Amino acid sequence: EVQLQASGGGLVQAGGSLRLSCAASGFAFDDYTIAWFRQAPGKEREGVSCIRCGDGGTYIPDSLKGRFTISSDNAKNTVYLQMHSLKPEDTAVYYCAVAESISLPTPRLLFKIPNMSRLFGFWGQGTLVTVSS
Repeated sequence: EVQLQASGGGLVQAGGSLRLSCAASGFAFDDYTIAWFRQAPGKEREGVSCIRCGDGGTYIPDSLKGRFTISSDNAKNTVYLQMHSLKPEDTAVYYCAVAESISLPTPRLLFKIPNMSRLFGFWGQGTLVTVSS
């Protein structure tokens, strides 16, 4: 059974940092793309980053590059999202999700697909990040 457990959210002041974790089990960790998404109230779910993306690497959209970093600890089957210089507009529920890497396009194409979240079949429960001004 595929399981994803997201954690690490919380309340932080603007300019602060948080590290989210996504503990994965039930599938071949190295063969799947794991992505972070976020959904703010009243907004659509958007992709934030991915690891072992379609090209095998990591990807952060230009809008978040320099503040967000994604990494993994394969020994722990855990993916991390390190977030720095947080802004109030980063407030959202953050989710991790998994998809077969072979089924995805390269990340630059992936992140341009409307509703890219539909390509990810398994989801964690989400962790709330609140950034106060």
